[in-house]
Amino acid sequence: LLIALTSIVLQLTPVQSLSMSYRGGRGRGGSRGGGRGGGRGEYYKNKYGRGGGRGRGRSDDTPRIASGGGSYSDLINCLERLDGKSYGAYHDLDTPLDRGWVNSEFGFSLFVERAQSDPFAAPTRCRIIIDKAKAAFPPSLYSNRIRSMALSDYLLRALHANCKKLGADEAMGGKGWSGPKGGDMQVLEPCQHVLEQSAVRVDENGNVVVQMSVNLPARGRNILGFAAKEIFSKTLPSMIGKSLLHKSLQAQNLQNHVDSIEDQCWLQTELPSKNLIAFLRNGAVLPRISGVDDRPMNSKTAVPFESPKRLEVSFRLPNAGTTVTGMGIPKGISLICGGGFHGKSTVLQALQVGVYAKIPGDGREFCVTSPNAMKIRAEDGRNIQSCDISSFINNLPFGKDTSCFDTADASGSTSQAANIVEAIEIGADTLLLDEDTCATNFMIRDSKMMQLVAPEKEPITPFVSIVRSLYDEHGISTVLVVGGAGDFFEPADNVLVLDCYKCNDMTQRAKEIVVNAQDSRQSLPAKKEFHTARPRSLIENKIAPNGKVKVLSQERISYGESELDISFVEQVVGKSQSAAILNALQHLSTQKHSNQTLKDSLLALEKKLDSEGLSSLTPAQFNGGMSRARILEIGAAINRLRRPNSLVQAQEK
Repeated sequence: LLIALTSIVLQLTPVQSLSMSYRGGRGRGGSRGGGRGGGRGEYYKNKYGRGGGRGRGRSDDTPRIASGGGSYSDLINCLERLDGKSYGAYHDLDTPLDRGWVNSEFGFSLFVERAQSDPFAAPTRCRIIIDKAKAAFPPSLYSNRIRSMALSDYLLRALHANCKKLGADEAMGGKGWSGPKGGDMQVLEPCQHVLEQSAVRVDENGNVVVQMSVNLPARGRNILGFAAKEIFSKTLPSMIGKSLLHKSLQAQNLQNHVDSIEDQCWLQTELPSKNLIAFLRNGAVLPRISGVDDRPMNSKTAVPFESPKRLEVSFRLPNAGTTVTGMGIPKGISLICGGGFHGKSTVLQALQVGVYAKIPGDGREFCVTSPNAMKIRAEDGRNIQSCDISSFINNLPFGKDTSCFDTADASGSTSQAANIVEAIEIGADTLLLDEDTCATNFMIRDSKMMQLVAPEKEPITPFVSIVRSLYDEHGISTVLVVGGAGDFFEPADNVLVLDCYKCNDMTQRAKEIVVNAQDSRQSLPAKKEFHTARPRSLIENKIAPNGKVKVLSQERISYGESELDISFVEQVVGKSQSAAILNALQHLSTQKHSNQTLKDSLLALEKKLDSEGLSSLTPAQFNGGMSRARILEIGAAINRLRRPNSLVQAQEK
């Protein structure tokens, strides 16, 4: 009887402990139930280890000491030893920044930032450094920043392709909570554009630095050590051997890729020498498969681009040694006209992504635009802070000041005015507009409307009245797609017409129409001068996230308690750029901006990225999910961040 009673007491003890641990309720613990008094979170922490829940941060304040690292055989032995243990024991893989798991056979070192504490948490970030002697890339392939970016881009594409080919990106197919899960490896997916990115980088010494994530395998919440051993001992070395060593790659394709990217970047820098803001190559395939597939349309279907003779220019490419010919769009004001569905917007879309180089075979190679060109549109509902829009909008009812304008819910016209002013403030030298996405009352006012509503009663100065001043007094060019209003013929320098996707120079005809029409109707609204807006400064403590941050999609970022919508910042071309923007915002929130304009702060950030790379935004984190965005896009994100008083006009600070 005594033995039976003792057995019952021993069985009840853990249940009583579990019951007590529930008293903490939903307090401040790292997971959903973990409060100060214990809670379910405390129970699971004791049982499975003190991870950080689903986030990347830690739920306790104890500093982590990474003790991993050694030979690769040590890593394999560690994984075998961990098999069957609770998931938190994966932290034995964590390495300090200067001591990794060294694979002498394949010539690389593996570093683990911080192993995930839960199979449902964000995957474990890893950094792999392949020694330059093993990678063996000729120094000529990374002799400058552009060539290094192009080489890194080629290696990323090879790594991503081999990851998919080996099936390494596929998780285990177990069903239910207790089934096997994880085991997939994730590499940043490249796009049609060649961008500086943090996933694969060739440093100045020729070492290849890779940052990727591994979803460490588990069954339930127990470690599958031998499955992890398969990943690190076979799959990872195979991916490296097939993708990141010079001897494994097609040398001529690699050389052509690097040379092509450098030639495209060279061509972009040569535009000012011929007084151009853009160039479209003859024979380019501009249409895409669809709005969600950026690959080129089938060449049998697409009509190749051809330049009108008057605008045709040529460049001799330094690497290729060949001459490329196409349409040069001069500085000034250029219109792209034509009927619906004849290719106007397709041309403009090629121009707006012409700020980036393209991979060979994209169809838009050597279609380049000024690196400071900015796509402008109306954006109903966006917030505006301390923005001087008085060049466009003035004399509002009730005397509202537009020289330091604020609103949390902008109209189409006020948002478009702010978008132009903000872009110019940061350094845009070319504005790209499509009438389909512009506010009509912001763009034009015809003679009939001027008769009905007197000019002194209209607070909006239409863009058609200011576009000439933007170029003549400030050197800011405009390319405008227009199919419904001929009012822009008068200020335009060049008028192009797309007819069945063929580009025709109709400048002379447009000017004749202007002359013939002057006697039959009233003139356009009076020309107005654009004045430089008052500069603004960033208040760093006002843009701190003060909470969790996450990239939800290419268009949306969760930033503390607010959501940042950049869906209308149309030159952001991937979720990885949104990730870089997010980390740039966090970095800027830690810097002092006293006596600096917003542009100065962004130029300082640009200088930092040029010298230290993207990883400087997330020091000590192996973040392989970023692609570099221009300061124009970072500034656009700041301007859309709903944080009161985060931007003030400089003299007010």
